[in-house]
Amino acid sequence: MQDQDYSAYKGVWVLGEVRDGEIHPVSYELLAWGRGLADKLSVDLSIVIIGTDIKDKLGELIARGADKVYVIDHPVLEYFQVDPYAAILTALIQEYKPEILIASATTMGRTIMPIMAVKIGAGLTADCTGLDIDPDERLLIQTRPAVGGNIMATIKTPVLRPQMSTVRPRSKRPLPIDSSRKGEIINKEFRPELLSSRVKRLSFIKEEMGGAPLQDAEYIVAFGKGLKDAKQVELVKELAEIFEGSLGASRSATDLGWISYSHQVGLSGKTVSPRLYIAIGISGAVQHLAGMSSAETIVAINSDPEADIFGVADYGIVGDLFEVVPLIIKKLKERAKDIK
Repeated sequence: MQDQDYSAYKGVWVLGEVRDGEIHPVSYELLAWGRGLADKLSVDLSIVIIGTDIKDKLGELIARGADKVYVIDHPVLEYFQVDPYAAILTALIQEYKPEILIASATTMGRTIMPIMAVKIGAGLTADCTGLDIDPDERLLIQTRPAVGGNIMATIKTPVLRPQMSTVRPRSKRPLPIDSSRKGEIINKEFRPELLSSRVKRLSFIKEEMGGAPLQDAEYIVAFGKGLKDAKQVELVKELAEIFEGSLGASRSATDLGWISYSHQVGLSGKTVSPRLYIAIGISGAVQHLAGMSSAETIVAINSDPEADIFGVADYGIVGDLFEVVPLIIKKLKERAKDIK
């Protein structure tokens, strides 16, 4: 395998996302990742966009860094489904042979990329927090948490192409819009049978959870079993509402039934990278830390000064959360009144 010729594989690709008929911002984050890699390799950066009625929404992709936009626009592709997406991506990879393919570690990316790795016989490094290029070998350097977040692993894929990774949402800021950039939009069409699916979408029931989905949230207020009682969730919810943020929770809190699983942060829940993460009554098990340690700013409130959560916190408050949190809420409301 080491002697196999991969010279035919050129270019960096990212897999964009369309939600509710609009290009999702995570697509622009991926372009920021891809642009840096493509420039180091001196190759084109391409993005694949799959959806319905999206052909008039593609200009910003070029302005944000893409050299080529591969568009697959068809009525049956309104919603993400594994079968047609996998068939389309397989056909595109076989035709154009990119050397790198990156997706976001969203529900879509976490679903489609492992399937693609099997279908095309490539490797996959999931949930990366860093990507770079080895200048000597021209290989993708993939960095991700390992051993429950206690170490950072550096991974390369010297054999098999394309080199594939998923990266954490909100781990890269989109590039500024450059309206002077020029690029190519390539519309691709596929046989109807390639777009068929074994799964039929009946409906989608959106959970009324308040705030943005965890992986998209800029502000998250999370709680653990230190809250002591499900009735106290309202206290944390009030703080989250002041920030116009989302509610998160540790596995212990969801296991106790205080809040639904969709709010769980950690290895067995959601991986998040918000601007602000407030951890209330969370001890800091390694599984939880692995899901939130890449937050831009972490504030921890815990009565135990030896709690592991303080090891990753930028600001720590040692105290009774039932005294500290109401005080924070009071001060924030007073400040809001002064601003008005």
